[in-house]
Amino acid sequence: MAVTPKIAPSMLSSDFANLATEAQRMLDFGADWLHMDIMDGHFVPNLTIGAPVIESLRKHTKAYLDCHLMVTNPLDYVEPLAKAGASGFTFHIETAKNDWKELIQRIKSHGMRPGISLKPRTPIEEVFPLVEAENPVEMVLVMTVEPGFGGQKFMPEMMDKVRILRKKYPSLDIEVSQPIFLTDFFFQ
Repeated sequence: MAVTPKIAPSMLSSDFANLATEAQRMLDFGADWLHMDIMDGHFVPNLTIGAPVIESLRKHTKAYLDCHLMVTNPLDYVEPLAKAGASGFTFHIETAKNDWKELIQRIKSHGMRPGISLKPRTPIEEVFPLVEAENPVEMVLVMTVEPGFGGQKFMPEMMDKVRILRKKYPSLDIEVSQPIFLTDFFFQ
């Protein structure tokens, strides 16, 4: 099976006063998706955008809005992000160990695509049950930096997780947070 990567630049480095223009610029440069980093100031120390910004941006683009939630309680974000127009909803395994089945169900019932992400120190095996579930996630985001901060050094050893996932799940969508190019790469 040939792998066709999709490019989903993180909008975190955008000029938020001109987010619609920045989003269109990324699409004009060839981006397939727009990666939206949502941070709550609890799971990670930084605070970024939320549903109101997604809703505002949705008015200006039909692009796939790939929302990566670095938040303590992702269940609280499902309905607001769905109403705002999010396309994908990727949550962290570290925050959903006890309620991931309900979370996946809610994400799908609101018309979004569920994904799971994991921090560099989290073993890859923790996502296997979510991929193999009766109602599974549809993507795994492998973090190559600690979530919550830009400008970090790429951790090449995290690519071993990608290789493990690709071997175990040949048709799984795998997204890789890649700080070197300030984009997230999506591998089918």
